[in-house]
Amino acid sequence: MRVTLGLPTHRVDLLEQFGTAEAVMELAKEAEAAGFDAVNVTEHPFPGDEWMRTGGHHALDPFVALSFAAAATTTLRLHTNLVVLAYRNPFLTAKAVATLDAMSGGRVILGVGAGYLDTEFAALGVDFEERNDLTDEAISAMKVAWSEEGVTLDGRHFRATGNTMLPKPVQKPHPPIWVGGNSARAIRRAVELADGWSPMPNTAATVGRRRTPALDSVTVLRERIAYAREHAARIGRSAPLDIVFIPMGADMYSPDGLDRARFVDEAAELADAGVTWLVVSVPGAGRAAVVDNIRSFGADVLPGLRAIAV
Repeated sequence: MRVTLGLPTHRVDLLEQFGTAEAVMELAKEAEAAGFDAVNVTEHPFPGDEWMRTGGHHALDPFVALSFAAAATTTLRLHTNLVVLAYRNPFLTAKAVATLDAMSGGRVILGVGAGYLDTEFAALGVDFEERNDLTDEAISAMKVAWSEEGVTLDGRHFRATGNTMLPKPVQKPHPPIWVGGNSARAIRRAVELADGWSPMPNTAATVGRRRTPALDSVTVLRERIAYAREHAARIGRSAPLDIVFIPMGADMYSPDGLDRARFVDEAAELADAGVTWLVVSVPGAGRAAVVDNIRSFGADVLPGLRAIAV
């Protein structure tokens, strides 16, 4: 089983600890040395103040942050978790991805989502009700831009009349695309347009806030994976679909970190359900503590995860 580690670039309240070039590069180096397969960063370009007052978070720009992680490492994958495609013209996103992939030697994993923060959509001038259609359109448009020349394509808010994007991504036909979200539409989007599905643990209490269905047990996850497989069979998809999941209690909102004694057992259960990648974060009040926890996770937990067949 493979693992992507969340870099704490959302902790801008401690910018000197976690948000400087030195911090991002050091943590990425430590993650690579510890044996993680990828590092990931989130995004919120312009969140609403009320959401922030009730537990929201800021974040560094994902492509800028990952460029520093790329410069400090050689094999570590660079994972956006998640980019909200509807926030941008799809060709601008495609350019950022292609540039990062070219400059890193083909190490990008593009995690994408439809988004849920309506005040952020409003501030960025995007119709919140269009977000799902814009997301589907963006994935298709980016694939065309990455693979073709002389692109002619009419979208909801763009018109390409013969345009070409260079450089192309190193990875062919394009970097892996992982679709986030727990809904049936997100699952269908992943199966129809992408290379992986990236659901998140979500309790009934946070359904309204995150605007995605509850997913609070492995049983529910199995049901959703079964739906993904059924839909793949319906549309004739034969390519494998990565399932990328955050083990319960191992996300960036968990202040105490994970229970390591139970972690490998839970990971084995998730692998049996169909999960191929884990998304984890490690705790730490400051950078030194996070470094220590990255190293101990690498020494104490990753070997057990490597032994799990997926």
